[in-house]
Amino acid sequence: MSEILSPLQALRYSRQLMLPALDFRGQEALLASKVLLVGMGGLGCAAAPYLVASGVGALTLVDNDVIDRSNLQRQILYREQDIGQPKVLTAVQQLTQLNSEIQLSAIQQQLDHTALAQLVPQFTLVLDCTDNLLTRNAINSACVQAGIPLVSAAAIRFEGQLLSLRNQPGDPCYQCLSRFFGEQQLSCMEAGILSPVVGVLGVMQALAAVKILAAVGEPEYHQLKLFDALSGQWQQFQLPADPKCPVCCSRK
Repeated sequence: MSEILSPLQALRYSRQLMLPALDFRGQEALLASKVLLVGMGGLGCAAAPYLVASGVGALTLVDNDVIDRSNLQRQILYREQDIGQPKVLTAVQQLTQLNSEIQLSAIQQQLDHTALAQLVPQFTLVLDCTDNLLTRNAINSACVQAGIPLVSAAAIRFEGQLLSLRNQPGDPCYQCLSRFFGEQQLSCMEAGILSPVVGVLGVMQALAAVKILAAVGEPEYHQLKLFDALSGQWQQFQLPADPKCPVCCSRK
């Protein structure tokens, strides 16, 4: 795909091109980028449409699950007639209708450490939209080793968190945060989740990704953002690097 905007692309993205901070430079950077999005649940369904609409050049979706009726409450890319269908294949179909110029691909499988380590270096940025700590740590490890930026989010009940990581030598990684807690014992099935909460966090992931890819504004690397939907408030904390982190300390 060419990195130079065609006249039709300039028309499609005209409202973004009007932004002095983005302009043609930023839009062409978006078109040249390749994003890996792991997890097509509520977060992925909220983030992916905005990445595609914004003009990310290539987007690869990873998920091995099929659509269940209980997913429809918050996974807004899917419809009732999609129940029983693979999430990634259905998502690609929906997103193609939004922007047919984007290179969309699907990986319908669970990726282990080895597969992630081979896959991640092919991308400009990774979005972690998964729902379990084991996978999150595996994605983080692959991103740290490849030096690829990672935008991670999570949501349950009325709460959510967002964290962008640069993954360069001396930077903290997701493992520096996850060392403070174990695997979440409750899933959305046991604890519940308010539908718009995953929407808020997924859209914030897309925003963070677009800012990083287009070099717009100040990427808020290593700032853990916590969202409380009941109060409508955000809290923010700077994540320090763990000098004993088994994942990122070797890169310092």
